[in-house]
Amino acid sequence: MHINIILAGVGGQGILSIAAVIDHAALRSGLTIRQTEVHGMSQRGGAVQSHLRISNSEIYSDLIAEGTAHLILSVEPHEALRYLPFLAPEGRVITAIDPFINMENYPDMDDILTELHLTNSPLLVNAAELAREAGHTRTSNMVMLGAASPFIGIDAEHLESAIGELFYAKGPEIVDVNIRAFRKGQELSQTQATET
Repeated sequence: MHINIILAGVGGQGILSIAAVIDHAALRSGLTIRQTEVHGMSQRGGAVQSHLRISNSEIYSDLIAEGTAHLILSVEPHEALRYLPFLAPEGRVITAIDPFINMENYPDMDDILTELHLTNSPLLVNAAELAREAGHTRTSNMVMLGAASPFIGIDAEHLESAIGELFYAKGPEIVDVNIRAFRKGQELSQTQATET
């Protein structure tokens, strides 16, 4: 088993929380994980990306080469486009469709969606809406993690346990709302799988 994942978004959207949950769950599952991250700016709104490599054997590099990512998990649609050159031919894009317009000449959403639809069975998620349904708009990153969970190669129970560990210090209500958001994303992913 070997999975290359690129996480993409902008500062403040919870990319590093997604990475932390996956890291903990992978270690709990007895897997090897390598991670590297890049912050485009040191403030909210700057591009953030993380390379995650998960395997049941030794991993020798933190970086994912172009054309070898099995999954691009993005919490912002334009950021998903930036990393398409990294996507393997059979790889999947799972992205939120809620734009974070942080620059002049932000591309037209129809153009972004057209490009994303050219990839292998993309999963486009209205993460903000599902997060509201789960109980808090700041949980959209956990919605996205849930949507991607069938493609990560780690049991959902381990991911949920890692969510509990990550948010434990913030209290049981925060843990519960984040797990509900994770499950909302999971349900969406399962629904799409049965429809295709």
